[in-house]
Amino acid sequence: MARVRVRVGILQGVRGRPRVVAALGALIAAAIVAAIALPRGSDPDAAQSERAAAPAAAAAAAQEPTARRRRSQVVEPVAGEGGDVAALPTEEGASAGDSAPTEAASSGGKSEKVPKFDSGPTEDAGISGAEVLKNGIALPPIEAPEEVRNIVRAGNQIARTPYLWGGGHGKWLDKGYDCSGSVSYALASGGFLNAPLASGPLMKWGKPGKGKWVTIYSNPGHVFLVVAGVRFDTSGTKKDGSRWQADMRPTSGYAVRHPPGF
Repeated sequence: MARVRVRVGILQGVRGRPRVVAALGALIAAAIVAAIALPRGSDPDAAQSERAAAPAAAAAAAQEPTARRRRSQVVEPVAGEGGDVAALPTEEGASAGDSAPTEAASSGGKSEKVPKFDSGPTEDAGISGAEVLKNGIALPPIEAPEEVRNIVRAGNQIARTPYLWGGGHGKWLDKGYDCSGSVSYALASGGFLNAPLASGPLMKWGKPGKGKWVTIYSNPGHVFLVVAGVRFDTSGTKKDGSRWQADMRPTSGYAVRHPPGF
């Protein structure tokens, strides 16, 4: 009975001091939490130093350079190189041609002369010869330079215009053309004449002999052209209405000339 009375007296004393009870409970709870958070066998001072060093380690890690990202790249195959090697990615910023050879594989370190090709027509008429269609229009050959193509285009524009004596000499665009007017119009379209010429002056124009692409046949009374193997002649209008003719005519008595280089 005496012990019971003592405990009751202590409880009554504590109930009379609520602030003391609250403070005591907070201290007990903090002690329990610290005991749980602290690993077994660890040193409290060491744990505190580790917590202090954590921010410094995070800052140092942020300053470390990160590895450069790699990107995929289309790689051209190299002779003797396996597919697994050719497909390897390169570092960003690296050039695919950094290690490319500077000399041709077959040169052996010596420069080779580039072969020069003749600008004239080849022996293959399929690519070097013009063609006259049934409608009287000519097609320029594949190999023809632009000047020759322009002559053919201009010839097509006036191929079926009527023969008109003096036509083409007063103005380029006329209702009809005579022989020298027709030839002058075609040559001017190719960039070879600035003004029309009669057949007489054309006998001494340009260079003597046949040309690679264009040949002028002229005498005091008549003149015609041969362009890439086909004839441009006003006499053809009497045959089928077109100045373009696939066949040749006798050239005896004609001066043979050609534009320089053509």
